[in-house]
Amino acid sequence: MAESVVDAGLLDRGGVGLTIHGRRATITLDRPDKLNAQTPHTWQALREIGRSLGAEIRVVVLRGAGRAFSAGLDRRMFSPDGADGAPGLAALAERPTEQSDAEIAGYQQAFSWLREPDRVTIAAVQGHAIGAGFQLALACDLRVLADDARLRMAETGLGLVPDLGGTLPLVRAVGYARAVEICVTGREVDAEEAFRIGLANRVVAPDQLDAAVDGLVEAVSVPPEGAVRETLSLLALADEAVDPEQQLAAERAAQLRRIAELAQQLGALE
Repeated sequence: MAESVVDAGLLDRGGVGLTIHGRRATITLDRPDKLNAQTPHTWQALREIGRSLGAEIRVVVLRGAGRAFSAGLDRRMFSPDGADGAPGLAALAERPTEQSDAEIAGYQQAFSWLREPDRVTIAAVQGHAIGAGFQLALACDLRVLADDARLRMAETGLGLVPDLGGTLPLVRAVGYARAVEICVTGREVDAEEAFRIGLANRVVAPDQLDAAVDGLVEAVSVPPEGAVRETLSLLALADEAVDPEQQLAAERAAQLRRIAELAQQLGALE
């Protein structure tokens, strides 16, 4: 098994592990004590992994260490001090719009590369996948869920919007009306419902999750690489109701408006 192709310090700051075995790369969100909550350092590490993986990697598996896939955004990001040296959300509201837009665009790149046709990406989801965690699972081509998985889009309840690329694949998977309900109510979607409405390709017992993912990796690795890549491109083209870049830009603009309003509210309370 090969070591990481990304700087170890960057991975450590982001709480992300990377291992490469043959043509498979496994990315592990590795902050189990924090339920794999994400920070901008996490997104920087994920973005750099996407840039650094060689052309020989045909399959990427994304998983979480411990009992959760990811509990979403680290709540310290709602504080003025931010998290681990990364500025909090309110700091975005204080910057010029162009700068804040570019920063969120960088965050989105940590997710969007997972949908590129260069390789098949698989999310192995156990426990909670909330907010940014749900969006990270949605960024992958395929999702295998343990039967204890719980998916939730929590951003709207926090006064924000899903801005990490999750709105488009969610609507494509479940349709507009169901996506509205899931996002606006912030309710949990359990594994059985996720499978029924098209958010999961397979649901297995927690102790079978690794084996189920391994089997799927083997199956998608059988066809010739070029045929898989071209097929992914064709399927993505057939699925594109809107331009993905336009959707990402719309997410950023909406989020910046929400952050500005929240910052004003917090300032009024001081």
